[in-house]
Formats: sequence, C-alpha cells, structure tokens
Amino acid sequence: MYQINEFEQRQLLDEALADKVATLLTAALESKGKASIAVSGGSTPIGFFQALSKKKLAWQAITITLADERWVDIDSSDSNTKLVHEYLMQNEAVKAKFFHLKQGEILSDETLTDLNLAANQQILPLDVLILGMGEDGHTASLFPCSNEITQCLAKDSQALLKVTPKTAPHQRISFSFAALAQSKNTFLHISGISKKQVLAKAIAGQVCKEMPIRAFLQAPNINTQVYWAK
Repeated sequence: MYQINEFEQRQLLDEALADKVATLLTAALESKGKASIAVSGGSTPIGFFQALSKKKLAWQAITITLADERWVDIDSSDSNTKLVHEYLMQNEAVKAKFFHLKQGEILSDETLTDLNLAANQQILPLDVLILGMGEDGHTASLFPCSNEITQCLAKDSQALLKVTPKTAPHQRISFSFAALAQSKNTFLHISGISKKQVLAKAIAGQVCKEMPIRAFLQAPNINTQVYWAK
C-alpha cells in the first residue's frame, strides 16, 4: 500500500523528508542503540541529503548504505558511494558509518557471499529505506529488462544480488525486494511531472516484473510513503 505526499517545491519536500527521517532514526536509536538507513543515487536526493546531514543525531551509531550500487570505481561520476559521501556524509553526518556495497575489483560469487553475510549481520533489517524510481518503473537496481528480475523480486531471495541491466550501463549490486521489504519505514522520493505519470502507471497496473516499483506500492504489508514535488 502507499500514501502520496505532494509538495509545491522540492526544497519543501527535502526539508520535510529530512525531518521525518531524523525522527525515525532517533526512535530507532532510542529503542536499540543503533540505526540503519539505505538511500538511492541520482540527482533527486541531493537536497534531501544536504538537509539530513545537518540534523543533530547520534550519527556515530547510524550506518548508511545504498539500496544499490554500480560496480564502478568509487571516484567515478557514476558512483552512488561518491554521491553519498559528497552530499550526505557531511556536516553532522560526517560521523556516520558507511556500509560499502562496492568492495573489490570484481563482483565474484565469493565477494557476493561475503557481502550478504555482512549485510545480514550489520544492517538488516533497515530502519529507513529511501527509494528512487526510473522512467521504466525500476527501483534500486531491480530492472524489468534484466535476466535477474525474477530472482530480484522473489520472496525468498538472498539480500544482495548481482544485476546486469540491458537498458542501463554498468553491472550492479542491489538489495533484493525480499531484503528491502523488511525495512521498518519505506519512502519513494521522486520529482517532476514525468515521474508522477510513471507513478500513476505503476499504480494502475499489477505486473511487478514490468514495473518493479509496484512490488512496494502494492504489497499489503509495506506502507510506502511517496514524497513527490514538482
């Protein structure tokens, strides 16, 4: 299920989402002494990252990770890891821990096994998940065009998967739907008229393999909070 929250300006959305996430992370810290959040890449979340980075939280007890990552060098302009370090892990949030999805040169089966073990031990289930959405309805690196889409959406899938999209560059590592669905709080952060149209199409249909974001919007046990601005 889902709820749509609309904002006239992106800055208003960024501040509102940062306030909400800060409250949720604080609650997690108070209940268990630590918290985890997975964010997404792209240009849309930059303002949100900057707003959240200024929140006075016990960042040293918070672990940040990514919903997915391209298997590129960390200093690459295509690296979501670089984006997070440049815009989120600044100001107050410089003290946060970061769980790297991209480790090593080759995404081997051994590397994937090690990463799955570490993710399950250190950060899952997530306290907060911030998703994005592509024009094709993909989210994280759950691409409808990929050969791995059935595995990506399987309820019994392992937490982290290797994904090779056919319509986007770079091999990816992505959390599966099964892992992301465990998040205690799920948000979809989008902006612009075209993304609102994609959202409407996703809501109107049923086949998750065609538009993987549907898995989060239509699952009865997930309350996806959609934050949209013009």
